[in-house]
Amino acid sequence: MASRRPSWALALVALCLSFELALQEKGKGKKEDDNNGGGGGGGETLVPAIFVFGDSTVDVGNNNFLPRCNDICRANYPRYGVDYPSQNATGRFSNGYNLADYVAKLLGFPESPPALKSLSEEGIIEQMKKGINYASGGSGLRNHTGHDLCGQVCTMADQLEMFTSNVQKMGKEDSSELISRSLFFISVGSNDLFEYANDSKPRHNRNDTEFLKGLVDLYKSYLQELYEVGARKFSVVSPSLVGCCPIQRVLGNQRNDTDGLGCFGTANNLSRQLYPMMLSMLQNIDLQGMNYSIADSVGMTELVFEGVIPPGMNLTVVDTACCGGSGPLQVDKCNSTATLCPNRDNYLFWDGFHATDVASSGAAKMLCSDEGSFVHPINITKLATL
Repeated sequence: MASRRPSWALALVALCLSFELALQEKGKGKKEDDNNGGGGGGGETLVPAIFVFGDSTVDVGNNNFLPRCNDICRANYPRYGVDYPSQNATGRFSNGYNLADYVAKLLGFPESPPALKSLSEEGIIEQMKKGINYASGGSGLRNHTGHDLCGQVCTMADQLEMFTSNVQKMGKEDSSELISRSLFFISVGSNDLFEYANDSKPRHNRNDTEFLKGLVDLYKSYLQELYEVGARKFSVVSPSLVGCCPIQRVLGNQRNDTDGLGCFGTANNLSRQLYPMMLSMLQNIDLQGMNYSIADSVGMTELVFEGVIPPGMNLTVVDTACCGGSGPLQVDKCNSTATLCPNRDNYLFWDGFHATDVASSGAAKMLCSDEGSFVHPINITKLATL
């Protein structure tokens, strides 16, 4: 583990320089975002469009428009959005921007493309030229993931079906080059791990390897489906150490199942097994002309939990929710009456499951600049410029 720390530090110290050089090589620029100090929105972009798929880590409001989705899987009420430029809840599971926003900003966009469900039927085709966010909080790789908890989600299968339908509406002549040059950003799988790990059935009745292989097979099928529609540039974010979010830490303590980080051991063990299986799948997938970038979220977050904090950040609280209330680690529901920490930039977690704005910003910078420590085989910036 110690051997990975110098590369982590060097990658972060060189972050701004490497990103600016990449932009200069392409002859492109970007303006500072006055609201958040991030990049993007003022100049040209490194890809014509971004299409986002996945769960609440990247959802920007789709669940707000699902009539049977219950409140626990929506982020459409105060305190959410307290640090968003408008200071209003937008459906992002964050105090401000989320991971999809910051990746988009680093590629020259003002933020994530809008949620599909927020668009009128007439506006979808025009928005496809810049990108659309299809992600749905609570969803997973499996079709049934999230339904018991949320009531209704857009599954990954649903998301791809809607995307394919929109491409067909554009017509092959208008969509072919656009889709092949665009970035497909995917962050999904955590909810599958949550539900499997939280199941109280005896462990001897389950086969972890078979379960994880099933997830990887589904992931592969979704990539193949997107490829068939014309996608060629894939950015894949593996599930992080899902057992370390505040709610899962509490569960691990209740079950006397904790690892060396003080997190829910069973859940983290699944995360640690899944990443190399996903990496192997991508290394061996046979799709001509496909390029990809995969992030080892487990490795990235492991060092943070061990106290290795990226330069420029001051994450002093990595186990407790910023927005919550009474109880262990403040994992009560984050809503308009919840207690809100005053020093949000010091917290890794915004609520019981999700990262703060500042943590998402740091993760996105790693995805776009890392030179092989945690992002393979290339980072998102290089992927975008291919």
